[in-house]
Amino acid sequence: MVSTTASLNRYLLCCGDATDLQTWSNIPYFLLQAGQAKGFLQGGLALQPQQLRRDRWLWNLGQWLHTGKVGGFQYSQAFNQRLLQQAKLPIDQPLRLLSHFPLLPPQPWPPLWKVSFYIDATTRQVFEDYGVGDRLAPTYRQQILAREQQAYQQAEQIVCMADWAAQSVIADYGIDPAKVHVVPGGANLDEVQLVQLPSSPAPPPPSQTQPLCLGFLGKEWQRKGGPFLLSLADQLIALGIPTVIRAIGPDPQTLPAHPALQPLGFINKQTETARFVAELQSWHFGTLFSSAEAFGISNRECLRLGVPVLAHAIGGIASTLPDAGCGQLFSPHPSPQTVANWIRDRLTPYDAYLSWRSALAARWAEFTWATAVEQLATILD
Repeated sequence: MVSTTASLNRYLLCCGDATDLQTWSNIPYFLLQAGQAKGFLQGGLALQPQQLRRDRWLWNLGQWLHTGKVGGFQYSQAFNQRLLQQAKLPIDQPLRLLSHFPLLPPQPWPPLWKVSFYIDATTRQVFEDYGVGDRLAPTYRQQILAREQQAYQQAEQIVCMADWAAQSVIADYGIDPAKVHVVPGGANLDEVQLVQLPSSPAPPPPSQTQPLCLGFLGKEWQRKGGPFLLSLADQLIALGIPTVIRAIGPDPQTLPAHPALQPLGFINKQTETARFVAELQSWHFGTLFSSAEAFGISNRECLRLGVPVLAHAIGGIASTLPDAGCGQLFSPHPSPQTVANWIRDRLTPYDAYLSWRSALAARWAEFTWATAVEQLATILD
């Protein structure tokens, strides 16, 4: 339960436990840590969706009987009302909430509450770009989007991690652009641990003994462009550039066999920080060639560590790379040959690549959650 003694306190809210590192790709946890350090956030709500499993089962049964489809309980008014009740928030006192989930708190919320959103994508984008909406009944989808629109209308501000999401809030939901803002998220890395680590040398020029390293970071190999990277490696090797793909995240047993692919499995960023950092800094480029992507925190982690990124302009990825000093943003679905030729040219001469990388490393503070919190505070305070 939150304190009611300070009416100006702001609490972080998400569809889960905002204080838990494992919630939603670590984003609430790292935002909360930076927000508390800056005095911007006073705490996070520790909601437990798993306690509503029985409710989910009964709700899905009702959906199947009425629509012939199941799923989408997390978007329902019943789920969000019961989930928020766990926090025992005062409805008759002033309260400020910053929510990661467009349907929390359920609309309409008490008049004394001041609610703003910080989202990576609108629900319409999740439904359409990720295909989630195909699993739901059409009438239910429309009800969800209508409630989301009402929430945006009642909200103080809607802050998005990417221009892509901001444009959806404005165009798809009819929200006044004056209350829609963009603040890219920061790297999900422990800054206290980072400052204690020794600096790692830049990778050497590609050779047979020390090939070009392209990094993959994320669990979803298929969606995040893993197959494209294998084709890219083949093309680079054909150009005479020895290449390996270093993959963090996917279960090695689920990955295809390829001579250039080096699966690393899961690396815990908290308990194996030194290993994680050294691995990323050994890459010549991080990559993100996703088929759908709301933002791309992995790009910010690479940039925080001085590693340039190669990606393409799908979804909100463009907002993760503020300029050409951070890497290269390709038009959607480039050919492997196009990207391979670009890499070959960018590595020649290699001293120019090293200078570029050194300049990026000096910009590390831009890609932290501390910087994102400062921007959020400017907008919301």
